[in-house]
Amino acid sequence: MIIDFHTHTFPDRSSEKIVNHLAHIGCIPPHTDGSVIGLFSSMKEADIDYSVNLPVMTKPSQVEKVNSSLIQQQEYLLDMKIITFGGMHPNYTNYKEELLRLKQAGIPGIKLHPAYQNVDLDDIRMMRIIDEASSQGLITLVHAGIDIGIYDHNYSSVAHILKLLKEVAPEKLVLAHMGNWGCWNEVESDLAGAPVYFDTAFSYGPVTPLPDAPRAPYISYNLHPKDFIRLVRKHGTDKILFGTDSPWENQQDYVKRISHMDFTKEELEQILSENAKKLFTI
Repeated sequence: MIIDFHTHTFPDRSSEKIVNHLAHIGCIPPHTDGSVIGLFSSMKEADIDYSVNLPVMTKPSQVEKVNSSLIQQQEYLLDMKIITFGGMHPNYTNYKEELLRLKQAGIPGIKLHPAYQNVDLDDIRMMRIIDEASSQGLITLVHAGIDIGIYDHNYSSVAHILKLLKEVAPEKLVLAHMGNWGCWNEVESDLAGAPVYFDTAFSYGPVTPLPDAPRAPYISYNLHPKDFIRLVRKHGTDKILFGTDSPWENQQDYVKRISHMDFTKEELEQILSENAKKLFTI
């Protein structure tokens, strides 16, 4: 079994427009059109059994509307083998009630994106949401590290994460992009081994920029296989979740890349599905 713990879809009527806009900001080509059908087709090609959809709320006003839509689509998404999370914004005031609504609807977790939400991860607004989600047994997945389109500030740095872990100590916290995208030395020295999950989304292998990208400083940011394996083992293979960041990585290629690394069969099974199954308690 393969579970992709980090993917994105957008409303069908606007998915292509949104994906093209984000591709222009990040200077990277998409590998699907951002639609549910696009992700499902990609999963079939890659032999991926389930994908986790992660919505990003860029405005507080989106929270209830988008979450309601995802709750209504749950059955349809599950038919497509897509497990959806809900979203939350740090400036949304009724976060406790909304988290409870998501839990009661069977949504297993939420996504937070400090860079897109322009709020540091150790801000009280972020920490209280993560604390409440943890209290309710929800998974919280956080974008961690530099964002490929935002280089002026790291809103979810290793220092921010360490403060969060000390003051909140959340359960079921997942740090995307191997703990902190582009800040690998800090992850390995200060964060590896902490009681959190890392997902592998957009973290290893080459990055191909758009042909007309003006600059591509991020090409060298991803981990080389030996460095990736070392970091995975230092953190613990029982705390690594396979994720691609589709549509920003090709799922089929990403599965092949990790499958050809020097992991044991047991380690690969943990990463590709067993850890996710335990986190979902299935």
